Amino acid sequence: MAAATAVVSRRGNDQFRGLFTDTWDVSCTLDSASVADQGAATDTVTVPGVALGDMVLGMSAGVDEAGLVRRAYVSAANTVTIATTNTTGGAVNLASTTVQLVIARAVI
Repeated sequence: MAAATAVVSRRGNDQFRGLFTDTWDVSCTLDSASVADQGAATDTVTVPGVALGDMVLGMSAGVDEAGLVRRAYVSAANTVTIATTNTTGGAVNLASTTVQLVIARAVI
């Protein structure tokens, strides 16, 4: 694996001004069930105020996700679903961890 070079990074929120009417920074503890090889699972997080059409801009977990593919999305009012797919070749059971979500509502 090669390291990235010529990396340009910008920190701050000025690039987002005027794009969103509301944002959520969510931190929760998640203890997902084991996911079988070629299997899928979902977990839900209650987030008061989110609505269909809101965007999950990012998600991070405090553990190595061991090759699982994870996606978070607003699935209903006040609900974010974290969908997990396992294509690793074996069952994976992640440890309980803190998950961080960044959610935003776009200006329409």
